[in-house]
Amino acid sequence: MLGATLYTLPSFRRPPTVVMFSCGGGVPAARYARFARFLAANSIPVLAFDYRGIGASRSGTLRGFKAVAEDWSEFDCGGAIEHLRDRYPSAQIVGVAHSIGTMLMGGAPNVGAISRFVFLCAHTGYYADYMPRYRLPMAMLWHGVMPLLTRIFGYFPAHLLGLGEDIPAGIAMQWAARRSPEFRPEMTTKDGTRANMMLARYSMVKGDVLRIGFTDDAFATRAGGDRLITAFPALQAVSVELSPKQAGMREVGHFGFFRRAGAQRLWPFVLGYIRDGVSIFRPAT
Repeated sequence: MLGATLYTLPSFRRPPTVVMFSCGGGVPAARYARFARFLAANSIPVLAFDYRGIGASRSGTLRGFKAVAEDWSEFDCGGAIEHLRDRYPSAQIVGVAHSIGTMLMGGAPNVGAISRFVFLCAHTGYYADYMPRYRLPMAMLWHGVMPLLTRIFGYFPAHLLGLGEDIPAGIAMQWAARRSPEFRPEMTTKDGTRANMMLARYSMVKGDVLRIGFTDDAFATRAGGDRLITAFPALQAVSVELSPKQAGMREVGHFGFFRRAGAQRLWPFVLGYIRDGVSIFRPAT
């Protein structure tokens, strides 16, 4: 059982559009609540859920808790899509994903039920795509500190380090093994069959996607976003990269889109695309 919130109003019995929101890796769904409420207030129900072992989907210690990225994609994202399809059978489902949530959503076995996508600050977790000054410290963290502490604690104690939610061991070790630009599932699990199946589903993801990135995002750089998009060859992508000035904000970074400062300039831009597939952005002057 996963913890989730359906942001909606009682009057939304047969909405034309609903959103399945896929969180960033290890980021609790509650962090996106303000944005989800905005969409719901504009007649678009949103299902935001926590991956197993994260936020409201965690119960007790993560020591010994079994979870890998394939579970987050196949079962958790897949379950969320199925729930929306059952609850709103006549609605089109729009997939909105943040960070590496884009890869998890794209690997769901029923991703074909999603009509179009919004990728926010999307990347693949490959450290060499980060801004230059972050590459060495991030490489040391992901590939040195993370696997070491995971073996000691039985999970990655991210909260202890001030890095957000703790991460199940299986996920942490897969993340630590992400050392090359190519996806190599055989390096991350003893049996790479499920991971290969998940990655193979990327080529079958069809439709339109609006990809939004920001020039001051240290992790989802243009290189990282481009690498992510190339993993989905059948998607028709419209990519927009904005500076903080264009967004009318002092800084945006990896999470600024979801803060209150992003509501006035950025959220209406995405709302238009979710609602009708068309967006017109007017840069701040």
